[in-house]
Amino acid sequence: MNAVANLSEQARAGEDREPESRLREIPYNYTSLADREIVIRLLGDAAWAVLDDLRAERRTGRSARMLYEVLGDIWVVDRNPYLQDDLLDNPKRRRQLIEALHHRLNELEKRRDATDGVRDAKVGQLLRAAGDAVLQFERRFAELEQMRKKARRLLLKHSREDNIRFDAFSRVAHVTDATDWRVELPFLVLAPDTEVETAALVRACIELGLTVIPRGGGTGYTGGAVPLTPWSAVINTEKLDTLGAAETIASPGVPSGTASIFSAAGVVTKRVTEAAERAGFVFAVDPTSADASCVGGNIAMNAGGKKAVLWGTAVDNLAWWRMVDTDGNWLEVTRLDHNLGKIHEVPVACFELNWKDGRVHPDKAKILRSERLNIEGAAFRKLGLGKDVTDKFLGGLPGVQKEGCDGLITAARWILHRMPKHIRTVCLEFFGQARDAIPSIVEITEYLESTAKSKGAVLAGLEHLDERYLRAVGYSTKSKRGALPKMVLLGDIVGEDEHKSPPRPRTSCAWRTPARAKASSP
Repeated sequence: MNAVANLSEQARAGEDREPESRLREIPYNYTSLADREIVIRLLGDAAWAVLDDLRAERRTGRSARMLYEVLGDIWVVDRNPYLQDDLLDNPKRRRQLIEALHHRLNELEKRRDATDGVRDAKVGQLLRAAGDAVLQFERRFAELEQMRKKARRLLLKHSREDNIRFDAFSRVAHVTDATDWRVELPFLVLAPDTEVETAALVRACIELGLTVIPRGGGTGYTGGAVPLTPWSAVINTEKLDTLGAAETIASPGVPSGTASIFSAAGVVTKRVTEAAERAGFVFAVDPTSADASCVGGNIAMNAGGKKAVLWGTAVDNLAWWRMVDTDGNWLEVTRLDHNLGKIHEVPVACFELNWKDGRVHPDKAKILRSERLNIEGAAFRKLGLGKDVTDKFLGGLPGVQKEGCDGLITAARWILHRMPKHIRTVCLEFFGQARDAIPSIVEITEYLESTAKSKGAVLAGLEHLDERYLRAVGYSTKSKRGALPKMVLLGDIVGEDEHKSPPRPRTSCAWRTPARAKASSP
């Protein structure tokens, strides 16, 4: 596996120790962890310090190999859910494995040399730690079996049996997201059929003492869907795929006549985009993962995309959203006095929060309590940066940019926009020093913002490609120069007047545009 949770300070400090701390002598270790991390994980910090000392005094190495075999057997089962399921289904095979582990430890006990008191004490300490690890390994199967029975009995009250997944394939499929960080296998995976079912499953997981991890398409790059404890339940929302039509219905806090669309949390982003386009509108949230990401994750991550330049990120485009909170109740958040644009442009953004009984359908549930949340608009953006990914609190606004830590998003209604009639896509190639070209990003943005009202041209998107990226994608230079540009900017400039061409940006760096800029119209 690629990561490990709760490493001690000694384990982390060991990264800078001698190269032997990266040795991999433990058998069956197909993970990225070296012997040090595995020993610390199974036997503890003190055991690794002792083992590291004995490593330097090694004589035949036979005892070390026998100890490593014990650790290797425990480790490979611990990290392989297919082996876990096989041993749970075959008590006899499990008993034989445990007996073999004890046999190896007994043989190690026989090989102890009592004439060397100091060394023998260290060996004894290691054997006691290894014996405890074997006993814990044995107890884990009984604990796992008992917990599965208890969980299945409770969860079946709220969902179908095929939605409650303890199988190895489901657990492996939900061990990581796009980060490929692998810390712990989840205890189980839940795939609710309906929104109401989701709230019931969250309450059941709380009763079982499980950590709840919401998951959509699994495309996140921050590790928000990565289990950090073996006693976790991943709730996959992909079956919550209800998608409404683009419509202009009355909605609290939204001006009449405003187009919007309803989507459940498991709807793939691309489907919302296509539904909006069919009705002649634009869905502003367009991350690069749009073909696989789900809208619930877009809210939890406050996702943006190229259109964020024009209409902002997810938080700017939400009329309201619904989630299951950490008590298993509904929490509905409604934006009041929506400005239909970027949220940081209003002095104060107002939200109405309503908690409802999670045991009833959200449309019929009784309101338990209400609260009004007023957040300074400027607090949603960091000056000169835009979206501040380090601000998880975000003024205390529930759900948005929290990565699933304060609840599970189940549904939302989104504001839709109309794209101006004409679009020009301009490609700018920069040669010379990259540091001289980078300021042009800010200069182009500021110039178009300052002339938007007078000239009618608005920047709808600006994408930066550096030299490494250009090489990776095999970029073909548009200019007559033979060299590859140091930087390329792709800008979408929109407006209602076809005859107003994209303005020439004033920039201090050496730049060159292709003879014919790419242009397209919707």
